[in-house]
Amino acid sequence: MQVLVKNQTGESLDSIELNDAVFDVPMNPSLVHQAMVIYQGNKRHGTHDTKTRSEVSGGGRKPWTQKHTGRARQGSTRSPQWRHGGVVFGPHPRSYRAALPKRMKRQALRCVLSEKARRDRLFCLDSTSTIDGKTKSMTQLLANLAVTGSALVVTKGTVREVVQAANNVQKIWTLPVEQLNALELLSKDLVIMTVEAARWVEEALASEPHGRRGLKANGGITEAGGLAATEAADVEETTVEEETPKPRRRRASGAKPESAATETVEETPKPRTRRRRTAEDVAPASENTDAETPEEEA
Repeated sequence: MQVLVKNQTGESLDSIELNDAVFDVPMNPSLVHQAMVIYQGNKRHGTHDTKTRSEVSGGGRKPWTQKHTGRARQGSTRSPQWRHGGVVFGPHPRSYRAALPKRMKRQALRCVLSEKARRDRLFCLDSTSTIDGKTKSMTQLLANLAVTGSALVVTKGTVREVVQAANNVQKIWTLPVEQLNALELLSKDLVIMTVEAARWVEEALASEPHGRRGLKANGGITEAGGLAATEAADVEETTVEEETPKPRRRRASGAKPESAATETVEETPKPRTRRRRTAEDVAPASENTDAETPEEEA
């Protein structure tokens, strides 16, 4: 994305190339709206309060008797249906604060910056050396830049002279780049950003934040050298796994040691199995009996 660079006299010097991942992101209206609602809610104090019938002074006496008056029964003149009575469902002190995830906050900021750059509502300033802290210097700078509406001046860090010079100028707001958010960008028509601040935003928003989610989004590589760190972590995990000893198997309280168990197994004889007699085993026995019979007869 090409962004115009001007000097303090209003002349266009050149254009700088900024990262498209920050200054050329498609607009996401639902995300920006959600961020705006949360930002505006966090600015609310939530000190609104109304009095119930128990908090309003007076009303201790029953207006009239319960019966025999022809009127509706009433217990107090501070009931909600009475004038000067309490409020039923009125507001009470509460907190409107809500948390916006870091990745959503950064993406909303990218979307708004890209939209400002596409509509030529963002340009860079080479320096702020002519601003000496007086209102006259700021008004002269704005006149040179042809700024007539609201504008947001973003600097690298807090510059005391710029803040003091813009303090009494209507519709002009100064902000350090570290505190830049989508709400401040949308509330101003024009964004004037120094070159140093633009480079800082480019570096800060180009990559996802560190952590597990950042590693997952970048495929395990967050910055230069991130891959080496992940490889080192893998090597450490493998070494830890190799060095870890195998767990010992617990032995029952009444069991014998393994050596004794093997000895007893070797010494124990195998059980004898009885063989069933067949017809072949019976035949020779019958022949022997037949041969012996003549001798017995003799």
